[in-house]
Amino acid sequence: MSGKRKAALGFIFVTLLIDVMGFGVIIPILPQLIGGMVHGGNGTSALYGGLLMFAFAGMQFLFSPVIGNLSDQYGRRPVLLFSLMGFCIDYLILALAPTIGWLFVGRILAGITGASFTTASAYIADISTPEKRAQNFGMIGVAFGVGFILGPLIGGYVGYFFGTRAPFYFSAGLTFLNMVYGYFILPESLDKEHRRKFDWKRANPAGALKSLKRYPALSGFMICLFCLFVAGHATQSTWIYFTAERFHWGPNMIGLSLGLVGLLVAIVQGGLVRVINPWLGVKKSIVYGLLIYMLGNILFAFANREWMMFVFMIPYCLGGFANPAMQAATANQVPANEQGELQGAITSLQSLSSIAGPLLMTNLFYFFTNKTPGSVYFPGVPFLAASVLIVAGLFFVRKGFTKLGASNPEFAAEQTVTEEIVAAE
Repeated sequence: MSGKRKAALGFIFVTLLIDVMGFGVIIPILPQLIGGMVHGGNGTSALYGGLLMFAFAGMQFLFSPVIGNLSDQYGRRPVLLFSLMGFCIDYLILALAPTIGWLFVGRILAGITGASFTTASAYIADISTPEKRAQNFGMIGVAFGVGFILGPLIGGYVGYFFGTRAPFYFSAGLTFLNMVYGYFILPESLDKEHRRKFDWKRANPAGALKSLKRYPALSGFMICLFCLFVAGHATQSTWIYFTAERFHWGPNMIGLSLGLVGLLVAIVQGGLVRVINPWLGVKKSIVYGLLIYMLGNILFAFANREWMMFVFMIPYCLGGFANPAMQAATANQVPANEQGELQGAITSLQSLSSIAGPLLMTNLFYFFTNKTPGSVYFPGVPFLAASVLIVAGLFFVRKGFTKLGASNPEFAAEQTVTEEIVAAE
């Protein structure tokens, strides 16, 4: 990779790091904030937390293809800066919100403008050679991991010492600094000769996904990604409520646990990915990674001691080496002037999963923690649901590789191994 490309990758890494830190800061205090507004317990707070994610994801589902297509016409840089401005305003609204309704207003605004990871993924695809994309996509995981080391730790302590609103102001400040940094430092990654005109027919969720049908192998990968996105909400949507319910963790302990998750993710994405993925190849990286990820979810479901949660983070996070391999497998199938559209379609899928995922996982959590006569008490059931979805994802990714092998013989050699592993599962 040339020096210019390395510098650009460094810029996008710092941009995403600050972005993730801004989001991570507010996580530990959400149960207390929501609970104080709705005057309910962990189950009720989880339901409202799921609805807030639903509002954010619904807007992202509708607007991510628009943002992705705009970045294909106007470039990644201005779209990314616009996204960060929207997040900054969102955090200020959340900081000042007098009622739960205003929390929804902020999340809706953030969903409309938020496309930082969509645009960042397209940016990385722009500056990466095909053989380096899996490693470079791993930098997103590193930013996510490091941001989740610092963000929740800071949020837990800021919330503890300065009140539940203080982390929102802190996040607004971080995001503003991020936007200023990007304005002065971040270069444009998409050359004008690789741009294409905005097309409303392709700038909507259905149009974006339909336009990708001309790449037959993508369907299996996209369905697998959807299953994984929904499965991820077992942790994303219920971790703070699950640990508060089962272990009575407060903001400090929640922040510490998420910080450790972030550290492990950073180690996997920043170090192990660069060793494991080239050694195993794309296909085996995806299959083995998903199997380990499934094991981590099953272990979380049955954890009944605090120390178990920390030990079981290891297989859960280790399975993350499948993620950059999945991103590389999809990005390598489309040309440069459609990377924004592809990432917009993936973000739409992720947003659709963030509509279904929080509702599914928080309702499962509520149902199995609602201590009514005759009910079954099992707070870990969302993690079991995630394991089932991962198995479904393995089935669909096998179909994707089958189609890819038929059109690209270089993948055929490894196909038998993938089929045997998935069939055994």
